[in-house]
Amino acid sequence: MPSVADDLRRALRERILAMSPDERIALTARLAESDLDIFCSARQLPRDEARQLLMRARQAGRRPSRVAQRTAT
Repeated sequence: MPSVADDLRRALRERILAMSPDERIALTARLAESDLDIFCSARQLPRDEARQLLMRARQAGRRPSRVAQRTAT
């Protein structure tokens, strides 16, 4: 017997599959902005500072790549 969560997941999957690629990209952008707003609120940070903190956290523990490093000119 499927659970309520299974039904909700299936309905969400169907809604997303019915979207055009442009609509999916727009949804992704809206969700990212919403997540950033929640993070800013939780940490009481301005958006730019929160974005930098998230970018640094994403790189933590990774091996540096010469390609990804910025070159000073």
